[in-house]
Amino acid sequence: MDALEIERCIDQFGTDIYRFCLRLCTDRSDAEDLYQQTFLKALETDWTLDWNQNPKALFFSLSCQLWKSDRRKQARRNAIAPSYVLDDETACTLRSPDDTEESYMRSELIYKVRTVIEELPDKFRIPLTLFYLSDLQVDQIAQVINKPPGTVKSRLHKGRKLIKKRLEELGYEEGFF
Repeated sequence: MDALEIERCIDQFGTDIYRFCLRLCTDRSDAEDLYQQTFLKALETDWTLDWNQNPKALFFSLSCQLWKSDRRKQARRNAIAPSYVLDDETACTLRSPDDTEESYMRSELIYKVRTVIEELPDKFRIPLTLFYLSDLQVDQIAQVINKPPGTVKSRLHKGRKLIKKRLEELGYEEGFF
């Protein structure tokens, strides 16, 4: 790919790719690195991009592969010399001038849902992220993760059930979410 084609891709669906990277990494600096690596890797390859074949899915797939590769590398490094995070992440809070209690409850639910999603195995978390946050269709997700559409549907269903079960274990009522 040449630089002009990469620039066009960044303009058309760069924000979607960045959002996906942010959901995969759950850390802004790591997501920015992954985002840059994705487009750099695409620039280094000699692919010819077919704009009729959903090039967005190609970049989702590329960023997913780079992320998995980095996770494997981190796992190998942690096996040799474990590292620990010393400070806790603070939960994001939504501020609403109307109802402070409702705002707090909503922000608490959002934080719990994010935590539950982050704890899901990758095989459930990635399709859920692609479906709900990146607005990809099942067929497009199947292309990204190299699985049949039926497997994607199954993982979406099981992922939703796991989230619901975990939220109920945490004390949230079924009608609440």
